[in-house]
Amino acid sequence: MELNYKLYRVRELADNDEDFVAALAAAFLEEVPVDAERLKIAVAENDYYNTYQAAHKMKPTVDLFELGILQDLIVVQDWGKFEKAGEDCTKELELVLAAVEKATAELKEDFNL
Repeated sequence: MELNYKLYRVRELADNDEDFVAALAAAFLEEVPVDAERLKIAVAENDYYNTYQAAHKMKPTVDLFELGILQDLIVVQDWGKFEKAGEDCTKELELVLAAVEKATAELKEDFNL
């Protein structure tokens, strides 16, 4: 139903090929939740390198599906990239994780995956 994600840019990229749209949705489900879990663990362990790597990898897909948390993801990414030990990015991380969880559940239902 596209409540927690948007397919406008996905359909534009796919030139309205619904099979390709479904393949991109399946790729989202295969990769983004795994990367989000990696991100969660990396932040909890103050692992700057893996925080940056996971967030950077997620950015294009989060942007393509318009989850509405790109800026929050960038905050988390930059926390890792610039090793901002004195800063707390848990609020932004929680927003990212919640958005990924909602979009994942909705994509599974919408695409019967």
